[in-house]
Amino acid sequence: MNVLILCTGNSCRSILGEATFNHLAPEGWHAMSAGSKPAGYIHPRSLALLAREGISTEGYHSKSWDNLPVTPDIVITVCGSAAGEECPAYLGPVMRAHWGVEDPGHVTGTEEVIEASFMHAYRTLRARIEAFFALPLEELKKDPARMKVELDRIGTLQA
Repeated sequence: MNVLILCTGNSCRSILGEATFNHLAPEGWHAMSAGSKPAGYIHPRSLALLAREGISTEGYHSKSWDNLPVTPDIVITVCGSAAGEECPAYLGPVMRAHWGVEDPGHVTGTEEVIEASFMHAYRTLRARIEAFFALPLEELKKDPARMKVELDRIGTLQA
């Protein structure tokens, strides 16, 4: 099963989600990420955080949803709402869920405040990904309605 983690810039949240998902994924599950308006780079704080967590960043880059290597089975949007951010609407016959996380790349303030915002985004995404992998996934693949309910429920979890 292929999961697309989608946001606007594909430089912070979706990259954190993609790398964490693939780090934790059981066989047969793979994440990719993309942006509707890709920044063209991965935020250095995202790379540093993933490295500190022991998660490989090799091969990851900011990319457009126009150039996906495969059609996803599930699309998870991770854009936040505090800044009035619009979530991109992926077009296609796929299951969709929203796991909103505020964008740490736009946080200003002290080093501690900025670093805390990246860690909060990471912890929130990781908690949701771990909750997803704790589900009976083989059963849920055969029951799309139940899968959708679980994806939506997970999107409300906080770190």
